Amino acid sequence: MGIGSGIFLFVVGAILTFALNFETSVIDLDLVGYILMGAGLVVFLISLVLVMRKRSSVSTVRQSETGGDRVTQRETRSDADPLV
Repeated sequence: MGIGSGIFLFVVGAILTFALNFETSVIDLDLVGYILMGAGLVVFLISLVLVMRKRSSVSTVRQSETGGDRVTQRETRSDADPLV
């Protein structure tokens, strides 16, 4: 689920709550609409946080040679400035 799914759930919930004006004896459409709007908001916020957080990965390679050890470390960040 992503940002689009959260927006979709929120819109469907708003339609059920505010646009439909009929009642059923089985289920309360206003309550279902409010639940869907709340779930859509939660999904949207979680997806937004996951997209905006900083990501980095570090890989370390160690090679043993006859004269000594060689250690290479590489760090990759997705939030780094491309001009640097």
